[in-house]
Amino acid sequence: MSAVGNGNNIFWHNCPVGKPEREKLLDQKGCVVWITGLSGSGKSTVACSLSKELHARGKISYVLDGDNLRHGLNKDLSFSAEDRVENIRRVGEVARLFADAGLICIASLISPYRRDRDFCRELLPEANFIEVFMNMPLELCEARDAKGLYKLAREGKIKGFTGIDDLYEPPLNCEIELRQNDGVCPTPCAMAKQIVAYLEEKGFLEA
Repeated sequence: MSAVGNGNNIFWHNCPVGKPEREKLLDQKGCVVWITGLSGSGKSTVACSLSKELHARGKISYVLDGDNLRHGLNKDLSFSAEDRVENIRRVGEVARLFADAGLICIASLISPYRRDRDFCRELLPEANFIEVFMNMPLELCEARDAKGLYKLAREGKIKGFTGIDDLYEPPLNCEIELRQNDGVCPTPCAMAKQIVAYLEEKGFLEA
């Protein structure tokens, strides 16, 4: 006898209004823009600038910010290796739902490990996951240190801090790489426009 709640008793329920219908209504295509990089690389700033650029074009987006999500959805998670994996898994699943709703979901997380980012990519059709690598040097990120985390990590008060005593695995085949030009970091607006240009070229800004 099967117990109520057994995985074998759970079935997917399809609705007559699906992703194509929602996309037609919104005049855009749902996707996930996954922004990854070191703390202080500018992920959150670029994510918000991108959302502003899309809003100005009449496109609906939503930002899933790593820190913000730890105030709610992921507030029960620590920064242990296991919980970091679960943190990314949850965000990936939520991002997939936003994309299915027809929105342009902008996920902004350090997400240091390729396997976790690849897991999120595999949740969507390949073209619908746009990985954006904030390729900023550690020296720049540490000099910014807006949250004072690098200082604490250097003092040994934070263990397992990405870029200091924990690994960051840069993307091998990201769709967009944002970096300094001759030692100068582009403005958040300029970087956001670069992402918008990619979305436009790939047809995400129309149904």
